[in-house]
Amino acid sequence: MLNCNTIFLSDIHLGCKDCQAEYLLHFLQQTEANTIYLLGDIVDLWAMQRQVHWPQAQNQVVQLLLQKAEQGTKVVYIPGNHDEAMRLYRGKLFGNIKVQLRGEHTTALGKKLLLLHGDEFDKEVSFGPLQSWLGDNLYDLLLFLNRWYNRVRRVTGGRYFSLAAYIKSRVPGALKAIGRYRQAAIKKAKRGGYDGVVCGHIHHPELTLEDGIIYCNDGDWIDSCTALLEHSDGSLALYHWAEQAECLAALPLQPLLSKKVA
Repeated sequence: MLNCNTIFLSDIHLGCKDCQAEYLLHFLQQTEANTIYLLGDIVDLWAMQRQVHWPQAQNQVVQLLLQKAEQGTKVVYIPGNHDEAMRLYRGKLFGNIKVQLRGEHTTALGKKLLLLHGDEFDKEVSFGPLQSWLGDNLYDLLLFLNRWYNRVRRVTGGRYFSLAAYIKSRVPGALKAIGRYRQAAIKKAKRGGYDGVVCGHIHHPELTLEDGIIYCNDGDWIDSCTALLEHSDGSLALYHWAEQAECLAALPLQPLLSKKVA
């Protein structure tokens, strides 16, 4: 069992056929935290308008989150663009899960983090309507390839591998868009006087310290299967959770303890 102060999750996309609910369920069963932040696109209402895909594992994820909230874990839900209808319920409780438009979290090291989904940065990242349309459709193709590629790997005894993330990391246009997004999020945090920002939306897990600002993207549960954790000492770590849990990145205590660059 992995015990920590805080878990940050986003882009689960329940109701979508590409949701990796089995991995997320295992992650939630193997972790305990004082607080869980759900940073948007938890339920994929867009996908469900086309076709509802809701296997038992997705139902168990919802039940386990509600159970954790009932047993004393603070659970905060900040909706994204795929579940934006939930923004109408800001300030309301679903079970013991509170809905907010955005939030902030102070780590055990006293670092104040801005929490949001991140779709508000789309205008700063977009290269135009044609490029956005092309990017969305290419990503759908990547998810299709990712789904079948990993089915074959499981049959042959291989571990889960994010083919979509691997291909994205080698496309210059995708890397440029990711860089723009990172800069927009960092600028938002700096303007608000925060020490860092935690977001999702672009399905690209990342944990870095740039220009004195902690940038955390907790990734997704469509292809990367990642979560951001704050450990009891206040340090932050990004975990990939599939057949085997792996720490992808961690910020050591020294950078977190240092003074923020003005």
